[in-house]
Amino acid sequence: MATNVLFFSQIDASQLEDVGGKGANLGELSKAGFPVPDGFCITTWAYQSFIKTSLEMEQLLTACAKVDSNNLQELKNIGQRIRDHIENLHIPEALQKEIVDAWDSIGRSYHYAVRSSATAEDLPTASFAGQQDTYLNVVGENNLLDAVRRCWASLFTDRAIAYRTKNSFDHHSVFLSVVVQRMVNPNISGIMFTADPINGNRLVTSIDASFGLGEALVSGQVTADLYKVKNNEMISKKISNKKVMIVSLEDGGTEQREIPEEKQNMQVLTDKEIKELAVLGKQIEKHFGTPQDIEFCIEDGKIFVVQSRPITSLYPLPKIEQKPLRVLLSLGHIQMMTDPMKPLGLSVFRTLFPFGKPEDGLESTYLLPAGGRLFVDPSDLLRFKLARKIIPKLLANMEPRIGLALQEVINKPVFTSVPPEAGLAKTVRHNISPVLKEVYQNLFHRDPSQARAKVESYMEREQKKLKSILQESKGVERLQKVQEYLSTSLLDIFQNLFPFIAPFILITMQMKKYLTRWIGSDEAIQTLSQSFDGNISSEMGLEIGDLADLLRDLPDVVTYLQTAKDETFFDELDKVTGGDQFQQAFGVFIAKYGRRCPGEIDVTRPRWREKPTLLISPILGHMRSVKRGEHRRKFVKGAEDARATETQILNRLKGNPIKYRMMKRMISLYRNLGALREHHKYFLITILDECKKVMMEQADILVQNGWLAEKEDVYYLSLSELIQVARGNGLEDLPQMLKERKEAYQAQQKLQPPRVMTSEGEIITPAGREGNFPKNAMIGTPVSAGVVKGKARIVRKPEEAQLHEGEILVAPFTDPGWTPLFQSALALVTEVGGLMTHGSVVAREYGIPAVVGVDDATKIIKDGQMIQVDGTLGYVKVLD
Repeated sequence: MATNVLFFSQIDASQLEDVGGKGANLGELSKAGFPVPDGFCITTWAYQSFIKTSLEMEQLLTACAKVDSNNLQELKNIGQRIRDHIENLHIPEALQKEIVDAWDSIGRSYHYAVRSSATAEDLPTASFAGQQDTYLNVVGENNLLDAVRRCWASLFTDRAIAYRTKNSFDHHSVFLSVVVQRMVNPNISGIMFTADPINGNRLVTSIDASFGLGEALVSGQVTADLYKVKNNEMISKKISNKKVMIVSLEDGGTEQREIPEEKQNMQVLTDKEIKELAVLGKQIEKHFGTPQDIEFCIEDGKIFVVQSRPITSLYPLPKIEQKPLRVLLSLGHIQMMTDPMKPLGLSVFRTLFPFGKPEDGLESTYLLPAGGRLFVDPSDLLRFKLARKIIPKLLANMEPRIGLALQEVINKPVFTSVPPEAGLAKTVRHNISPVLKEVYQNLFHRDPSQARAKVESYMEREQKKLKSILQESKGVERLQKVQEYLSTSLLDIFQNLFPFIAPFILITMQMKKYLTRWIGSDEAIQTLSQSFDGNISSEMGLEIGDLADLLRDLPDVVTYLQTAKDETFFDELDKVTGGDQFQQAFGVFIAKYGRRCPGEIDVTRPRWREKPTLLISPILGHMRSVKRGEHRRKFVKGAEDARATETQILNRLKGNPIKYRMMKRMISLYRNLGALREHHKYFLITILDECKKVMMEQADILVQNGWLAEKEDVYYLSLSELIQVARGNGLEDLPQMLKERKEAYQAQQKLQPPRVMTSEGEIITPAGREGNFPKNAMIGTPVSAGVVKGKARIVRKPEEAQLHEGEILVAPFTDPGWTPLFQSALALVTEVGGLMTHGSVVAREYGIPAVVGVDDATKIIKDGQMIQVDGTLGYVKVLD
């Protein structure tokens, strides 16, 4: 039933649509017994009945929906028109009486705060704080009604219109409630965050406080004191110089006054009050079940809560115990894919991870989802002193800032004081010892030139084994076999392939050291990194170039490809002159590499075999920016340069037989094992693709049975849930669950995942590199030497890339699915990455300068700007 007025005691969280976020939260607080000043809400029904008295409002709302949120003048014009219209509308007499009667019941003699409360405000996923207006110290009936009307009008401030437009909220369906709350006359006001708003630590309460009304603090007119409390202990106290405060006037309204000089540097809150507030904040957080942003005030020593809303800026924390302290590493930063993954992608990777499997499940508890990303929890392993020495160094090669941030956490006494789990050392030795023996043999005894044959032989055997397992079963049982295989296969893959990856990483570090010591510089490693014989990603890039060269003689096919559709790609290609010739070559490429795609660790991403148009832009880009045959010539030249550099180095060491033999061995290992750097990833993607085929077969059946609207809906189920649904279980709740997960995935797109965080929620941000860099340079990690200037091309999705000759590829990250673009790029800049990650290895192979780990590069650098990339020192500079 529509009600125009509700008192706080009548309101709870279920009435969000009636009283908006602020009103619902105040009702919850009041009902739960927290110290909230009395008040009531004029509901959204009242707002709607008020708006319906207007003959022009529908026309104005329609005009508002068409406004470009980036056009400030348009925003200003339409906002002013709507606000003027609302402020001059008469409130119906019956509604006026209800408002005044509610006001009377609390007391005419009090002063009131009149606040806006929108239905899309103070939500867990969106905070509209500050978008609508608040009126303080309102006295008298006419002033009250006028403030209510102006609150309604403030639903259409310029910033509110822009915010709703950018966040896809429909202006027709966002309504406004008005909170009318008795004002206390506070000596002190402040804001309390029940989690640290800067680094996200969920155990830290952060309190800002100043004298007078909180308006001075919220509006930024005063620098408040800042106090931080953790586990009921004061951990930080910053007393500011407070010059002004805002106070209530007896006849209504507020004014700014200067704080007496003797109080300007006084601590606002006593230590006792700080701790009482922290306890109160944690109680409110517990009630709402999420960290809160709380506005409070203190009158004559008594604390009042005047507002509480969720903190929406925190990165979600995995479901994990906060104590003892644990450390979580972003798998996306290690694997160069920081986009969110859909639930099936998360589930498959957690199933694949071999450790931390609970007795009642197949998904690892050492690989945890948060915000649509996966975080590795290596804490148990890092309780060992030796692991704390080795693991950060290995990670630094993958992503330097992860290594630094991890080191910062594991150096803390609160981490190192926790002993290793009993029996874990034995388990680690059992799994690692055979691998280390193989690493040793490959480093010091075996012929490196035989490594490729061994690796590819293992890959072929394992792929045949998987196909055989899957052929033995049908229907849902095939899905079960997929789950069983994934849950046990990665450890075997690790034990067979890691002994070839680890020596390459170790030799890279050793060569840099010994080249510097014996030759005087490690620059030669750049040339030795070119044109590895057999690197699967480099070969893929070369074959992209071959396809581009083929197209140079097939103009009709080029024209067709520019408008080709995935559904009819091959059928329509047959009808084009030269289409059969291109299709034959393209088919060979797809048979070999069709399992790949950008973001390929997420099994839900469309593979090239599923969506061949993903390859069109890279192929045509190569045709535009690289001359015929140049990619092959550059590869041959790179191999020749590498051999010549090897000869030069060894010639300089001939006088010392020991150094000569050591360097010859190191170069042989580097060149042969470097060629295998991408094999393990290629093989893993091959395995995942075989499993995906089974999942999508079952998805087709679910669609045919009418249980799913489209087969891609399976992406929003875990692997276990997919098996259950395929067996006909849980179908009644399926539509709502899919809807909620799709909405969650859309929200996750906007999150920026941290590299490292702790179980307390603290995001660890290490200091940047220091050095003698040019002014305004963006600092990253140098991974491929050389200095070039060129036009920046911002690419967030490789299938949309439009690279031209002389352009520099600037991307959030690159994985093997981005390889087709490398031949066309003059240089590479990415936001994440390290020395041994895919983009770095391939950039060195192609001999193009590269700088990785440049924070916010795709936001700071604008498309088409001239930039300089220094892959030797590790910085990027905008030139215009």
